Amino acid sequence: MEKGTFQDVNAKVVQRCREGDNRAQYELYKLYSKAMFNVSMRITNDYAESEDVLQEAFISAFKNLHSYKAEASFGSWLKRIVINASVNAVRKRRSELVPLEDRIAGDIPDEEYDDDAEWQVEQVRRAIQRLPDGYRVVLSLYLLEGLDHAEIGDVLGISESTSKSQYSRARKKLLEIMKDTHSMA
Repeated sequence: MEKGTFQDVNAKVVQRCREGDNRAQYELYKLYSKAMFNVSMRITNDYAESEDVLQEAFISAFKNLHSYKAEASFGSWLKRIVINASVNAVRKRRSELVPLEDRIAGDIPDEEYDDDAEWQVEQVRRAIQRLPDGYRVVLSLYLLEGLDHAEIGDVLGISESTSKSQYSRARKKLLEIMKDTHSMA
């Protein structure tokens, strides 16, 4: 392989999809659906909405496969589609003015945790779910999806400095929620 050339491990499956092979589409779906669902869930904070986003993202990816240039992995390209679809779903939800209480992912029953670290991760996850949409989206895109502030700005249609300030406010709010949760425990 030539230095600087990218080789996608799923290039053959992607090519079969381009040729209209439905089995190849299903193969890609099986490979990426769980990870892409989790990306969407972190942004939308809604199970049913994430399922819808996932389906729409895969349909869009398969319809637009001709535009995939293989400059990055198929997974990275698909992840960008999922992120954009998830952000659009959050925007649409905001425009519909549905009360936040009706949209928060279902309360998770308290469980016994064998490991203190597992309990702490669960507490952080719950606290992230409680963040307002704007904060949660920026925090998730930056910390969990690895986008930089310029990329977040592009995805959300905001400036890089707005992304940075939203991230800073999200971190502060997350710490407040964590402190409140900890003092209640």
